[in-house]
Amino acid sequence: MTILRRLAVGAAALALAGLGVVGIGQTPASAAPNFQVPFACGVTVTAATFSGHNPPNSVDFQKSGITGMPVLASAAGKVTRVANEGDTSYGRWVEIDHGAGWTTRYAHLNSQTVSVGQQVALGAKIGTAGATGGVTGPHLHFEQRLNGTAQKAKLDGVAVPYYGHTDFTSKNNCSGNPYTPTEVCGAGYSVIDQQALGGAGTTYLLYNASNSNNCVVTLKSRSLGTASAASAFLEVKGTARVTDSGNFTYYAGPVRKVAKATCVKWGGSVGSESYTSPFEHCD
Repeated sequence: MTILRRLAVGAAALALAGLGVVGIGQTPASAAPNFQVPFACGVTVTAATFSGHNPPNSVDFQKSGITGMPVLASAAGKVTRVANEGDTSYGRWVEIDHGAGWTTRYAHLNSQTVSVGQQVALGAKIGTAGATGGVTGPHLHFEQRLNGTAQKAKLDGVAVPYYGHTDFTSKNNCSGNPYTPTEVCGAGYSVIDQQALGGAGTTYLLYNASNSNNCVVTLKSRSLGTASAASAFLEVKGTARVTDSGNFTYYAGPVRKVAKATCVKWGGSVGSESYTSPFEHCD
């Protein structure tokens, strides 16, 4: 009777599983976040997968000129590791916990711009790509892990082919630039004014009270990751205007000048959209 009862229970469990019903004492599968390509919106990278990769199911993102490119969070979460293995293994790397057992790892970074315990949004910059650790060339090593084990990756719902080289164009945070004006201008600067350039970008005026420097930067909102025309300028009253203009992937500037208790004229452009302020912020 006991054996028959066990068989009956087992058969019932199989039937429920076939219907997608989770039985008592069973752990339901955890739905993965909609992981995105960990680079800025519009950037195309090659996802390389190969047999013998350590750990299995890892992805190496490759691209000409990848060194120094911003690496973005593939999904929102909490930073749990910011480590540096030196010239071995991952080199500089970051781990993000996304909940429900899911984590992502980003390795061989040139730099890390987050700290342990920090909450990051989808598309937040966590570092820059590089070639630290045990590598022969620059790339981004990427893992999607469930309960500590690397899984076959999906990017925006599309399965990464194993094994081969497949191009993916990022849709990560397509509404935003991975840089901030304070990051571009540097420590000690605060935004004191800004002007939208249609929908093409925004130009910012910042000030550093410790050294009386103004700083202007123009952040693009379109064609992110692709070089296109942009500019930033700063003119302190009574002195020559300083301008940074050209084809840039994310921003123009920073342009800095000392302007203690002196009026400044500032502005910038992205494509055909431009702004020039009057002389202002005189104190």
